Amino acid sequence: MQLNAMNTVELNKVLEATVSVDIVALQAAQKYLESAAASNLELLLVELSNLLSNTGQSENVRKAAAIQLKNYLTSKDESVKLQYQQRWLTFDGNNKLGIKTNILRTLGTESSHPSNAAQCVAAISQIELPLNQWPDLIQILVTNCTTPNAPDPLKEACIEALGYIVEDIEPTVLVHQSNLILTAIINTMRKEEPNDRVRTAGAQALFNALEFCKDQFDRPEERNYIMRVICESTQTNIAKLSVASLQCLSKIMSLYYKHMENYMSQALFAITLSALESEDDEVALQGIEFWSTTCEEETDLAIEAQEAAELGEPPDIVSKHYMLGALQYVVPQLLKCLTVQEEYDDEDDWNPNKAAGVCLMLIAQCCMDNVVPHVIPFAEHIAHQDWRFRDAAVMSFGCIVDGPDPKTLNQHTWNLIPHLINMLKTDSSLAVRDTCAWTLGRICERLPQTILQHPSVNDLVAALLLSLENDPRVATNACWAFSSLAESAYEAAENLAGDNEEEPQTYILSTFYPTIIQKLLLTTARPDANQNNLRSAAYESIMELLKSSPRDCYAIVQETTVTIIARLEELLHHRQSGNEKTAGGNFNDLQSLLCATLQCVIKKMQQGDAIQISDTVMSAFLMMMSSNEQSSEVQEDALMAVGTVMEVTDKHFAKYMDSFWPYLVASLQNHAEYSVCAASVGIVGDMCRTFGAEMANFSDKLMDMLVAALSNQGLHQSVKPSILSTFGDIAMAIGPVYTKYLQVVIHILKQASEATVDKNDYEMLDYFNELREGILEAYSGIVQGLKGEDAANNQLEQLRPYLQIIIQLIISVSEDRDKTDSLTCCACGLIGDIVTGYGGSVKNLVQFDSIADLLSQGRRSRISKTKSMAHWASKEMKKINAL
Repeated sequence: MQLNAMNTVELNKVLEATVSVDIVALQAAQKYLESAAASNLELLLVELSNLLSNTGQSENVRKAAAIQLKNYLTSKDESVKLQYQQRWLTFDGNNKLGIKTNILRTLGTESSHPSNAAQCVAAISQIELPLNQWPDLIQILVTNCTTPNAPDPLKEACIEALGYIVEDIEPTVLVHQSNLILTAIINTMRKEEPNDRVRTAGAQALFNALEFCKDQFDRPEERNYIMRVICESTQTNIAKLSVASLQCLSKIMSLYYKHMENYMSQALFAITLSALESEDDEVALQGIEFWSTTCEEETDLAIEAQEAAELGEPPDIVSKHYMLGALQYVVPQLLKCLTVQEEYDDEDDWNPNKAAGVCLMLIAQCCMDNVVPHVIPFAEHIAHQDWRFRDAAVMSFGCIVDGPDPKTLNQHTWNLIPHLINMLKTDSSLAVRDTCAWTLGRICERLPQTILQHPSVNDLVAALLLSLENDPRVATNACWAFSSLAESAYEAAENLAGDNEEEPQTYILSTFYPTIIQKLLLTTARPDANQNNLRSAAYESIMELLKSSPRDCYAIVQETTVTIIARLEELLHHRQSGNEKTAGGNFNDLQSLLCATLQCVIKKMQQGDAIQISDTVMSAFLMMMSSNEQSSEVQEDALMAVGTVMEVTDKHFAKYMDSFWPYLVASLQNHAEYSVCAASVGIVGDMCRTFGAEMANFSDKLMDMLVAALSNQGLHQSVKPSILSTFGDIAMAIGPVYTKYLQVVIHILKQASEATVDKNDYEMLDYFNELREGILEAYSGIVQGLKGEDAANNQLEQLRPYLQIIIQLIISVSEDRDKTDSLTCCACGLIGDIVTGYGGSVKNLVQFDSIADLLSQGRRSRISKTKSMAHWASKEMKKINAL
């Protein structure tokens, strides 16, 4: 479809149709636009921008033009977004200038809000500003916002554009213009600004810009001014402005906690408490959010203070315990919010009632025992005539069971349990029964000794079994309560048995076990099991009961295996015959649930029994993977289940490799669906542990595919650390034969070691730590593999030229304050492997203070695996030091 001036009228009609309720017209319009884009996208975008800027066009056409234009510039999918951005850069410069001029001209001329043109401005800015293109954009927008007597619609649209820009762009890109942007935003928020829409747009833009404000918040005068303007903006009858300003305060508390002491006493406490008491739900929600954020910050600071104390250092930021000081004022208002609810609330609606419950849980974790006296008197309302007060009383107690010392809550819990059980069975209110089931589940999870030692534990099981036949809301929480109860009961039985047994002979639920499993299986087949995630909850409960089953329940485990296999086979038969609807529920979800349950039950089976059913099970899993229609989630579940079969059946699994191999290859090469690729990488690790030296039959092809995956720029980064770790698994499996891959692998590991990330980007920091874990695990596997079991075949000398690089990586990890405990564990393990493998010949290589510090940190770890690994490595170091 070639566009020209003659068919702009036609494009106009097409855009009208994109907002039509007529499906046929809508589909025809979409087809037209797809054809026009395929023919000449650049010209289409020019025409769209022309229509957008034409104030003589209808608002529907202009809005549709903006939406289409934005959708060709950006996407929520990061890979698609990158493609669009690269495509924009190839366009003719004059065309790009024309489009940008048109959308800037549109700002302030639209009747719809928020501005669609502002979103288009932001989409192009994400592409051009990082490349130092469109250099005058920020100044244009700021000038429009700050010029006296500028039209209000123009100011509003420009401030929205600034807000969108700073929301998505890297702060470093605008570091030199941050003061300019912030000044413009704050200027529009001032109480002197007469237009409420402009002030609200300013507050919303500031929320997005707060990450840019570190320098301003470090300077007291500027910080005072910003805080004054925000606080003044909360004191308005305009709900949207008040909400946006309160959102800013919550975010500031998260970003700039250390600066808040003066403001808390002078303004923030009163402002947010007033918001908590507001009759406007949106305002009240922000008041609750402020104190939830405060709790999260102070809980994190308490953890950081403890870690700093263990290192003998002062914490970077000291908690001011704002939440502790506000308990007596905030908690009563939260409890009041708990009493304001509807019995048949939509579970997806976020309201003050639900937010208050979450906030109360955060307060319990932050203030611990101090919260108890503020809640327990309210929890005594469980006999209140009004169901809302009964529900709120039960909910309040359920919210505080995680945080305070169990000893503080023990007597209160002991007294409350019989009442909760009775209410679960008999209360006339569905909401109350639902909350009782949830609270009992919380008690089972967080206060297991209290519930397991209580004389009413049998009554609890009976009440939960009865609740499985109740409304889906109640039944779902009953399923979760059974999961928590089973896990706690099994752990208690393990502790009682001690180290003498691999698994306990019996536990407190053994008598009820067959009935519980049977009732849960029936629950999965309820006609209304799709409601409230009941089917998923029931299957997850079955999985926990299978995992947490003692030896005297093994016969039921076997029976359950047969049932689950039969259900999976029936489901697959429905798919083959094209009768998926008869299976009930979402077909892919059902497959995943059955697959996960089967995986869980196989893990619990004895090897001989697992081998007897493995033909049937593998046939089902291979059938699942063979369908091109399967979702990536189902493929991933099937691969993980195959890994479990491999783990349990051990070398017996070799008989399935010819059939399974093509699916493994396809999954390893499926870089687009990274979760499938990741699961297949896990399978390679399972193969290494199962087949040992026989992995040499597969290793050439597997290494080629793993290296190819790492080289693929489109592969999600989360898969790469596990691939690196798998290099080590292969080395340990095939031993000294691994030398043929050594040069390539070392080159890859060295490159990966040189990666750097922005430490302020926590998501990337997590990835960075995972990447280095993968590298260290790879090196450990290589050292162990090249050493081999036979001294005559020891090939460690092949690795010696690279030892300096490896040691330098360990030192780098040791000196990194942001390393995780598991990374410390990996580094300590690698030190031990190197010292054990090379002996005294590496004595001088490892004599660094940083390495000694790393081992010392590992020995002080609260994680037993890290501690034991560090102790072992330290002993090996002492051996070579004594030489």
